[in-house]
Amino acid sequence: MAPQFDRITVEPGKCGGKPCIRGMRVTVRRVLELLATYSDWSALMAEYPYLEAEDLRQSLAYAAAESTASTTEVRL
Repeated sequence: MAPQFDRITVEPGKCGGKPCIRGMRVTVRRVLELLATYSDWSALMAEYPYLEAEDLRQSLAYAAAESTASTTEVRL
């Protein structure tokens, strides 16, 4: 079953067309940065009350889906 991302929006004139949360000017990338900074979701949502747990979950799922959408070979 393909994941559903009903909270992830992409609008050409908003945030440079980057994936955002529910049409707000909060990018998925920013949510991922916040998730990497905060040790628990409750603290993050207390600091950013406009974000909901489902926004965080879909940001993670979207990033996972995008990471497998295309691959690039890196030679070391």
